[in-house]
Amino acid sequence: MGMVNTLSDVSGWMPARFSVRVAVLLAVCLGLSMSVSGLANAQTAETPPVPEAKPDLSQPQTSPARSIENLLDREPEPLFSDTLVPYAPAFSSEAGVSEGLNKGAIYLMAKLTRDSKPLYDGLIWRIYSETTNADGRLQLVATSEGGDAEFRLNPGTYLIHTAYGYAQATNRIVIGKEVMSKMVTLNAGGIKFDASLQDGDSLGSEPVSFDVYGMEFDERGERDLIASNVKPGSIVRLNADTYHVVSRYGDVNAVIRADIQVLPGKLTEATIFHKAADITLKLVNERGGEAIANTTWSVLSPGGDVVVEATGAFPDFVLAAGEYEAVARNNGRTYLHTFEVTPGEDREVEVVTSISELLSRQTSQN
Repeated sequence: MGMVNTLSDVSGWMPARFSVRVAVLLAVCLGLSMSVSGLANAQTAETPPVPEAKPDLSQPQTSPARSIENLLDREPEPLFSDTLVPYAPAFSSEAGVSEGLNKGAIYLMAKLTRDSKPLYDGLIWRIYSETTNADGRLQLVATSEGGDAEFRLNPGTYLIHTAYGYAQATNRIVIGKEVMSKMVTLNAGGIKFDASLQDGDSLGSEPVSFDVYGMEFDERGERDLIASNVKPGSIVRLNADTYHVVSRYGDVNAVIRADIQVLPGKLTEATIFHKAADITLKLVNERGGEAIANTTWSVLSPGGDVVVEATGAFPDFVLAAGEYEAVARNNGRTYLHTFEVTPGEDREVEVVTSISELLSRQTSQN
């Protein structure tokens, strides 16, 4: 650009023919200079590099040391940390701009573990003021559902509650008039529940439920109930910890308990094996006969404790494996029958009223 300006200045007072000649001469000189420069560069590029010295095979070969990171030695990441996501709040109007100048803006994201990706769905954010209201409770300031969240808050101290299923975290933050972004690490995982019999038959379509409790007992000797009436196939998101799980098959005594550990960022598939069967009771005059209506029933344990009671012609129960005694009361008379429950063998149990049947049964037992 400097050469062009100089030529323009010179052509202002020199004759036109002389000006053209000077321009041509300068162009020729420039072309020659560029050619010489390019030739020199080409010669330099074609010059072969100096060969490296051959290694001495008699000397021990050493490889550069590489530091190996032990995952167990890594510093724990704080559960509430600054994010590396650039963030600028968007204001849609002039009134919003003036209002935003007096407020702080915070952008929130959450992930399961320090190595996992941010969560983009299923999160519930709640912002509480640290000051309490007239009822002595924390005042809910703002909420958001989905993935990441953006809040504009007056300067002050707040509690940020993050929930992902039953996994949750609460963090304290001081808001000024600046713009900030934070990442919440939930340190959470999940459990997928299933139930089965000992022979492997799934109980997914049966009346099975799961209750999830914490491991600690309160002053009344009870565990803290976290999730109740969870159905087979469901996934429950929980903070990484060990939980006490109670599985019920039916509504009587088919109950299995287990302690299950939840690992951060992992889905634990837990299958509970039940030892039980579905039993239907019938009071009949003879084997294979019609069930007698208006019958009151009691099922007793071998120790004589009442397990369950019912009224009707066909009471149906899921009972844990073991021995029981059925007590049927009808028309002022009481009939007894001892039976056994075998895991996975659903069946009808008949209580016979005929004297001949009772006598033959006593003879066979003796």
